[in-house]
Amino acid sequence: MSISFRAAVLRTAGSPRPYARSRPLAIETVSLPAPGAGEVLVRIKAASLCHSDLSVVNGDRRWPLPIVPGHEAAGVVTEIGPEVASVAPGDRVALIFLTQCGRCARCVEGQPHLCERGTQANREGRLISGGPHLRAGAEAIHHHMGLSAFAEHALVSEASLVKIPHDLGFVEASLFGCAVMCGAGSALYSAAIRPGESVVVFGLGGVGLAAILGARSAGATRIIAVDSNPEKRPLALALGASDFVAGDGAAAAVRALVPQGVDAALDATGTVEAFEQALDCTRRGGRTVSTSLPEASRAFRFPLSRLVAEARAIRGSYIGSCVPSRDIPAFVGLYRQGRLPVDKLVSRTIGLEDINEAMDALADASVIRQVIAF
Repeated sequence: MSISFRAAVLRTAGSPRPYARSRPLAIETVSLPAPGAGEVLVRIKAASLCHSDLSVVNGDRRWPLPIVPGHEAAGVVTEIGPEVASVAPGDRVALIFLTQCGRCARCVEGQPHLCERGTQANREGRLISGGPHLRAGAEAIHHHMGLSAFAEHALVSEASLVKIPHDLGFVEASLFGCAVMCGAGSALYSAAIRPGESVVVFGLGGVGLAAILGARSAGATRIIAVDSNPEKRPLALALGASDFVAGDGAAAAVRALVPQGVDAALDATGTVEAFEQALDCTRRGGRTVSTSLPEASRAFRFPLSRLVAEARAIRGSYIGSCVPSRDIPAFVGLYRQGRLPVDKLVSRTIGLEDINEAMDALADASVIRQVIAF
């Protein structure tokens, strides 16, 4: 039997700002069928807004339309399909925006964050098990990142969720599937920060601030936070940054603090320009890691001779190079110990009907994480 519910549907990307006026996301009634084999129906309790969601709305990243965005969420399992063994109705879960099939070459070699089948399903706007399953009347609506979490319900693959403790709040739980893994994971795994190292983090949204938390957990002794908004300084310092740099010329300012260059630079800005500055901050033999996803045609420049002669390492980080089934429980454990205060990343909670106004605030970088609380 199908279920009908409210969802934020995007039919045209690249709408003009302010989004509060153009209202590209329309609250519509959509439906889903009962879960099939390997599928789980989840009642969404909290869905966080990430810059990647904005890139769907503004057209920086192309997705099949119409689509229900949303890829960072938590909820309660309401129904399971045949062959589902890891969760049961009533379980609380955090959702994961890349399903790992466990069978492709990337999964088998221990890099499930690069799952080939999951990536292909995401690009096609469907679940790894098929679809799309979302409908508005007879019209097919595509799934965003296998989740489509800006909705009261989501049908997902069993491999797109991880059980969380029953006493973990949904608002903070929603951040673990994206902001925490992408940020803290990029520091711990992609950049492999070691105790005593110096680090710079560009871009203090949810991912960048989570990267500061990860760098602190890894034992970095100097963590320099960089953002164009000086109002983010108090929070960055409270979360573990030792220094804050604002405005243009950030690379020179970082070099003034650490003349030889930092051991690792992490970019979470979404811009090529900031990534190039992050490159300029690292020492000989240093590592530069980016979680940014700017418009697909944008490219960066760096002298090949310096890359070789200075033995630089440049790396992209997707999902923080995490293994979600391993790392989300570990990060939740750190949060409950007070060592990963994810709740401090939440700027405010909103209703689903406020989503277009929230996209404006996200575009202005005036907030960290806004969370739709259902």
